[in-house]
Amino acid sequence: MKVHILDDWHDTLRHLPSFRKLAGHEVTIWTDHLEEPDALAQRLQDAEALVLFRERTAIGAALLDRLPRLRLISQRSLYPHIDVAACSRNGVLLCSNLGPDGPSVATAELTFGLIIACARDLLNQNASLRAGLWQRAPGQTLAGRMLGLYGYGRIARQVAHYASAFGMRVQYWGSDEGRARAAAAGERVPQSREAFFASSDVVSLHVRLTPDTRGIVTSADLAAMKPTASFLNTSRAGLVAPGALQAALESGRPGRLALDVFDREPVTDPLDPLVNHPHVIATPHIGFVTEENLDLQFSDIYDQINAFASGNPLHMINPEVWVG
Repeated sequence: MKVHILDDWHDTLRHLPSFRKLAGHEVTIWTDHLEEPDALAQRLQDAEALVLFRERTAIGAALLDRLPRLRLISQRSLYPHIDVAACSRNGVLLCSNLGPDGPSVATAELTFGLIIACARDLLNQNASLRAGLWQRAPGQTLAGRMLGLYGYGRIARQVAHYASAFGMRVQYWGSDEGRARAAAAGERVPQSREAFFASSDVVSLHVRLTPDTRGIVTSADLAAMKPTASFLNTSRAGLVAPGALQAALESGRPGRLALDVFDREPVTDPLDPLVNHPHVIATPHIGFVTEENLDLQFSDIYDQINAFASGNPLHMINPEVWVG
């Protein structure tokens, strides 16, 4: 099959062990980023299978209607960036493995790195040193402080595992079902949502973005936090209500933000006010971007391509398209 891979910005995938799984296909890798449907349609005219690099490119009807040769989209995890109805209307099968085997250790590691960076004000301390000014104000010790994890999934529990090694206390909030599971496991669950945000020295968000969770963290939630606290989001930008982060920075509650995800990606404006705010530590959506994690994820994606080519597709999202 003619396979096109989008948005491999650093030309990483061809150098990973899993890439050998595509040996029998004609593969084109695009290392830049296009959004305009006309330009994308021209680029992908001969594509039979399209590989997506997470949610970096939205796949809508304006593009799909212009790709008559496309038969398969292969990706991993949720697919809010894909118009599934337009896929079905154009006879394009969407395959996506929704059940990873374990937590994203890569995301959990970055999350805890950002917790440390916030506590010790690492970016500003580094800037002070480079400017010849030596130390800034003292940082915070993590031991004994309260980590609030919003969500009780695999990544959150992995972050909690790291926190325990640093002597942090941990509490959870989330859906009714998530809080019930946390409580049943003997974990600390506050009496109210406001108490969760108010009593946490760090709040880290670990929830999947769905229509029900969009905007789930509000300005009122952040305003309830201490001015000495930090809020982290390494999940999805859409989980936070529009304007809530800006309001938090204006009010000083919480005092620091650490963000790996943004409403519009990639962020390429060097003057972006959120990225450049002195109370924000920002990273360019690198939570999942390690060689080991990419090799694991794309191994699944390539398996889906080979399964489709052999007549036995895996992880079909719109199986009505498949005619065998």
